[in-house]
Amino acid sequence: MNLYPLKFTPLYKYRIWGGEKLKTELNKNYTEDNIGESWEISDVSGDETVVAEGTLKGKTLRDLTNEFKGDFVGNAVYKKFGEEFPLLIKFIDAKTPLSIQVHPSNEVAKERHNSFGKNEMWYVMQADENAELIVGFDEEITTDGYQKHLENNTILDVMHHEIVSKGDTFYIPTGRVHAIGAGVLLAEIQQTSNITYRIYDYDRVDAKTGEKRELHTEMAKDVLDYKVHSSYKTEYNLEKNTSNKLVHSPYFRTNILDVDATIDKDYSDIDSFVIYMCVEGAIDVICEGKTHTIQQGETLLLPASLKKVALKAVNAKVLEVFY
Repeated sequence: MNLYPLKFTPLYKYRIWGGEKLKTELNKNYTEDNIGESWEISDVSGDETVVAEGTLKGKTLRDLTNEFKGDFVGNAVYKKFGEEFPLLIKFIDAKTPLSIQVHPSNEVAKERHNSFGKNEMWYVMQADENAELIVGFDEEITTDGYQKHLENNTILDVMHHEIVSKGDTFYIPTGRVHAIGAGVLLAEIQQTSNITYRIYDYDRVDAKTGEKRELHTEMAKDVLDYKVHSSYKTEYNLEKNTSNKLVHSPYFRTNILDVDATIDKDYSDIDSFVIYMCVEGAIDVICEGKTHTIQQGETLLLPASLKKVALKAVNAKVLEVFY
């Protein structure tokens, strides 16, 4: 059986803060209310996405890595991670704000949860007027100061609030406090991990459970990075029809392409799978004579053994993600 560019069937996640934009903006197909996340490519245990079409339909990432090994993920990736796929790819719609939260490092997550840590990045696809993200602190505080702000309900006062618009990009390393604000639709690229420490949740009650959600204020205390940074937003160039660097970290590398022509891509020097997330317009991915089209809000995985593709669009923006 041969590998080919793969679409996966998304998993739709109810969230207390979820809205309708995954349906209205990205044409996702679901009937439930308050869907906040579309998990596009996932190897999280119990939440594995499966191939949507073709001869490999129904197979999970773990199945594919087990069968094809380095041909699927790349030899270096397979050597490092075995059959664990290293990335989790999502679209997120926040109708109301997410909790204020932080993610533990690889070391802490391994020790406490036998999991990867959760370094992640956001690319804003749409934002309502005055919609904001919370990223990092605006005032330097200590662990004791953090505790006092929580007790006094003033923790939001010392955090960095940034009004955002389409195209804004943020890298969220482990330890950095953060939250997606109301009215933001974004693409999220992260390590394969579902470990989140909630610090503050606006004292709200989940309509489904009738209860407040669990907080992890003590666990968060010793993983938080309390330092203040001069800027939290990622600056980048956007030249037409080429890969522009967005975020390159030890955990994933992401570029953005603004395509209005046909361009050839050769991944011979990348020992990794490549994931395309279409964040605007529609684009054809032409591989071995076959055309695979993805629209805004769709994702395609190019196995590592497929080194040469052409990308063709009238007007599209695509995130290009690889290990």
